[in-house]
Amino acid sequence: MQRYCASLADDVVTIVHCPKLDRQQQQGAWFSALDQAGVSIAVQPVERRALPQWLAQRLVAQGQRVADSEAGQHTLAFFADRVEGNLLAAHQELQKLALLYPAGELSFEQVEAAVLNVARYDVFKLSEAVLAGQTARVLRMLAGLQAEGEAAVLVHWSLAEEIRGLKRVKHAMANGRPLPMALNESRIWGAKQRLYERAVPLLAEYQLDHLVESASICDGIVKGLKHPAWPLSPWDALQRLALQLLQALASPPPPRGKAPLLKRLALEA
Repeated sequence: MQRYCASLADDVVTIVHCPKLDRQQQQGAWFSALDQAGVSIAVQPVERRALPQWLAQRLVAQGQRVADSEAGQHTLAFFADRVEGNLLAAHQELQKLALLYPAGELSFEQVEAAVLNVARYDVFKLSEAVLAGQTARVLRMLAGLQAEGEAAVLVHWSLAEEIRGLKRVKHAMANGRPLPMALNESRIWGAKQRLYERAVPLLAEYQLDHLVESASICDGIVKGLKHPAWPLSPWDALQRLALQLLQALASPPPPRGKAPLLKRLALEA
């Protein structure tokens, strides 16, 4: 890339499209060469937590708004759930609201009646929602991924990879590594580091051992095997695995020396 940038032709326009780059990548020689030879533009994605505010700003720009109260926040949260992962459709739904209703305040009923469910879910965002403890969003994403025809094997890989990552980091910390070093050694970067910083202290070794075993059972189910204590449906099994991790994150481990009591999930059956 550096050699290419050193001999650019005047009559050729080169466009390089990259995924989101972290700080270390932006400091690399190849990126510096590109940046110096042309123009770099960072188009940051609108993360789920920022989506309600993004929608509110777009509404204001077209002369509309929601109530400045808890009811208005509920309206924005509903809107965000309907368009998550699909900003083009979100823009179209905003334009629809501008056509249907006059300028001013929109009620929840108006938004509910007008906005279609056009959400598109990213399988790699599912594990982030699990690590963040967002149970309702996780269940919604699983249902959406299944409806979109996503491969159950890929969804399982995403969940299992996080479980293995948590286990590696916890094991490294048990061997004396500080958390930041354990995260770097396990190649946990960017925003996911913050999720791991929250999740790892909440999990005990025995919980992670149980989750690794569950991930192994679920792997067999999504590939056509059966287990007497697990659902037959791959998607039901994936839901159970995700809920087990969510429950482990929500249930602090018992004090050292006490035998663990593993609670059964209400949705396990």
